[in-house]
Amino acid sequence: MKALISVSDKTGVVELAQALHALKFELVSTGGTAKLLAEKGLPVTEVAQLTDFPEMLDGRVKTLHPKVHGGLLARRDLPEHMAALKAHDIQTIDVLVVNLYPFEATVAKPGCTLEDAIENIDIGGPAMVRSAAKNWKDVAVLTDASQYAGVIEELKMLGQVSAKTKFSLSVAAFNRISNYDAAISDYLSSYNLGDGSRSEYPAQTNGRFVKLQDLRYGENPHQTAAFYRDLYPAPGALVTAVQLQGKELSYNNIADADAAWECVKSFSEAACVIVKHANPCGVAIGANALEAYSKAFQTDPTSAFGGIIAFNCPVDAAAAEQVSKQFVEVLMAPSYSAQALEIFKAKANVRVLQIALPQFKVGGTAFEQGRNAQDIKRVGSGLLIQTADNHELQLADLKVVTQTQPTPAQLQDLLFAWKVAKFVKSNAIVFCANGMTMGVGAGQMSRLDSARIASIKATHAGLSLQNTVVASDAFFPFRDGLDVVVDAGANCVIQPGGSMRDADVIAAADERGVAMVFSGVRHFRH
Repeated sequence: MKALISVSDKTGVVELAQALHALKFELVSTGGTAKLLAEKGLPVTEVAQLTDFPEMLDGRVKTLHPKVHGGLLARRDLPEHMAALKAHDIQTIDVLVVNLYPFEATVAKPGCTLEDAIENIDIGGPAMVRSAAKNWKDVAVLTDASQYAGVIEELKMLGQVSAKTKFSLSVAAFNRISNYDAAISDYLSSYNLGDGSRSEYPAQTNGRFVKLQDLRYGENPHQTAAFYRDLYPAPGALVTAVQLQGKELSYNNIADADAAWECVKSFSEAACVIVKHANPCGVAIGANALEAYSKAFQTDPTSAFGGIIAFNCPVDAAAAEQVSKQFVEVLMAPSYSAQALEIFKAKANVRVLQIALPQFKVGGTAFEQGRNAQDIKRVGSGLLIQTADNHELQLADLKVVTQTQPTPAQLQDLLFAWKVAKFVKSNAIVFCANGMTMGVGAGQMSRLDSARIASIKATHAGLSLQNTVVASDAFFPFRDGLDVVVDAGANCVIQPGGSMRDADVIAAADERGVAMVFSGVRHFRH
């Protein structure tokens, strides 16, 4: 039996080669890998000896040879294939171990040049992998160090690699080649040879996603669905969640859970977000999970029934006792106490997810902050791609435009309200006070209707909107929107500004004796 090993990433390769040698495999290798194995005392044949042709062009040509590809592609069950091998003195290769030049890692480095990128495009590696993967019934192809232990175990136990495992390795190999080629296409499609710049949006974009699970159905029972994650997911994203208990997640569960998780992790204080149909119906901060939940639940107890609840802080027994009193579909938090998990066991159908919060970095990338760098929306036979709305408003960004000045407490509530509004479907109106939402109006065609609905919901919840602050995700085009929220009880408003009638709206605020600040940023969410 023969194994050909040619790897860029040497992780675990010595141990693999030692195990293969002990199982009587003849080892064939290339360049640096062959040198490493020889240094470890393993008998290894250089590919150049196998092909009787030297490596050339700085290693660009070494495995592109019939004695390599013939040994990989020959079908053992076809006499004519085996006769051809014998006639040309070609030996079969039973195991291929290849990982590719680090193209993705290279282009991710700051200052990577086109020349650097091109030199890290592997040619011989993908060719060998494709040959072996095509002939999977006869060849086991390993493209990742995580596969080594399982293959060695089967060889020891069975004397061969099972057909099931070889097919699985083949699929993984083709997936790796597909992802590799997609990365190359994305990079080169974004490159401007004229000035060396790169476009944020390449001429061709290649989605790379891995299926996590098939779902029972989609948004409605007559639709089929599946759940995928990015090939390289952001840390702290919903797709990294571990489900601790409960029924299988549904399509709608996942969509709503993502809305809740993205909102709650935007807060640095202990926070709770309750979502229903992709909109926050209650958001609050507190000293701990119990206080944050209790305040969030007050906003809209009716909508909270059957909702999705997310915490950005540990959930203890006290919070668990309170949460368990309501009907909840999905619960998310970075951690739970043992007592809390015991309490939730009584609610066996509740889906309890644990998600590690990302480590926040000042000035870090969206990926480091655990957020998507881009948003993608499917349209008829096409995609809309944009940078994600990851803007974080700071106190220094606020511009007071009225005679009445907001108090320090109001300023903090304005920032809170603005943060919530970013996650509410447009048109969005959010009333807040003391670190909690008091009324949320979402997804209406008219901003006036969103304001009225928020007021109605507050009344139904028994909450007073007197002396609240209010956030509007987009500017007030006329003073009527401002009048509605002030009539409801708001005395401080945050909005983007930018309307041709800003002066009229500012004058109306002064007339009503309320404070108003401009954020300078719009947060439409469709």
